[in-house]
Amino acid sequence: LMRPLQGCRGRSVVVGTVTLCLAAGWALQTPGGVSLVVPQPNINATVAQNILLSVEYSCRGVATIEWKHVSSWGTTSIVEWRSGNYVNISTVYKDRVTTFENGSIQLRNVGMRDAGYYFVTVMEEHGTNAYGTIIVNVYEIIYEDLHFVAVLFAFLAAVSAVLICFMWLCNKSLHLFQKKTTHKLTASTTEEIELETIEC
Repeated sequence: LMRPLQGCRGRSVVVGTVTLCLAAGWALQTPGGVSLVVPQPNINATVAQNILLSVEYSCRGVATIEWKHVSSWGTTSIVEWRSGNYVNISTVYKDRVTTFENGSIQLRNVGMRDAGYYFVTVMEEHGTNAYGTIIVNVYEIIYEDLHFVAVLFAFLAAVSAVLICFMWLCNKSLHLFQKKTTHKLTASTTEEIELETIEC
C-alpha cells in the first residue's frame, strides 16, 4: 500500500517540476513586463497654477498610458496614448494637458474642480498592467481676506491719525486757555495792587 502512494507522490513531484520549468521558460521567452514609479503621490497646488503629475514607467513592449480623474463630481477620462503613436485627449482637457514620453502629464491652470485622485494605468501589449495614483489638493488664494485686512489696517491708521490730531488740538486749546487765564489773573492782580496803592 505504501509503494503506490510513494510512486504517486514521486510522479506528482516530477509533473510539478516539469510544469514549473515550462512556466518559467514560457515567462522568460514571452516579452513583456511593465513597472511604474510615482515619485510624488501627493501634490498641493493653488488655483491657476500648473502642476506636473509625474510618473516613470518601463516596459519591454509597446505601452498604452491612460490617465483618469476621480473626484466628488465623478470620473473623467483625461488622456490616453500609445508610446510613439497617437494621443487622445478628452475635449474637457484639450487645451490644458501636455503628455510626456515617460508617462507623465502636465495640467495647466488648475481650478477647484481639479482636486481629487488621478489614476494612471500603463498597459503593456502582452497584457501586463501597472497602476499608480496621485492625490491633488487645490487651494484658493483668498484675496477677500487680504483685502479685508488691508481695509482694516487703513481704517485703524485713519482713526489713529484723527485721534492724534484731536489730542493735539485739545492740548493747543488747553494751552491757550491757560495763557488767557494766567493773563486775566495777572491783570486783576495788577489792578488790585493799583487800587491798594491809590487807597493808601
